[in-house]
Amino acid sequence: MPVFMESGEIILSRTKGALQKNLCRERRPNCFDQRGLTLIELMVLIAIIGILAAITIPSMFHYRYNAQVTRTIAEMKTIEQAVFMYKLSHGHFPESLDAVGWGNTPDIWGNPYQYTRVEDNNKGQLRKNKSMVPVNTDFDLYSTGKSGRSSAPFTSALSKDDVVRANDGGYFGLVSNY
Repeated sequence: MPVFMESGEIILSRTKGALQKNLCRERRPNCFDQRGLTLIELMVLIAIIGILAAITIPSMFHYRYNAQVTRTIAEMKTIEQAVFMYKLSHGHFPESLDAVGWGNTPDIWGNPYQYTRVEDNNKGQLRKNKSMVPVNTDFDLYSTGKSGRSSAPFTSALSKDDVVRANDGGYFGLVSNY
């Protein structure tokens, strides 16, 4: 077995490759071996990345949807304030959202906000809770949600993703949480 002396240290080496490795690390501490990953190591790495993606991506979409609902609620509260300002100025609620500058304004999903005055409409067209009682006594304001489709009763499957104003402004949120 050959013995080498370097700056007072004894380096024992069985092969020339081991000596080159030691010299590489002594000269440059960042020097790595020039071997790559095996196929099994690559497969394990891809599996780990896939598992992490499977865990994080659905929750990311859930948080994004919640942020969209929150933004829609904020816009609806702004519209509600504009409607009440109109009533203070004119003595009655506006005929449509055009009168307060929100006509055909799209929600986050690209659908226009829906507005209905209670005093003008027959009770069949108003939004209704699970007991089939209208949820507002002044006006209905809602977004048709991500699906863009809606139905008057909250029990309808079409209404589950709607963002609504209910209880005369006491509740803003998803129909499914009402």
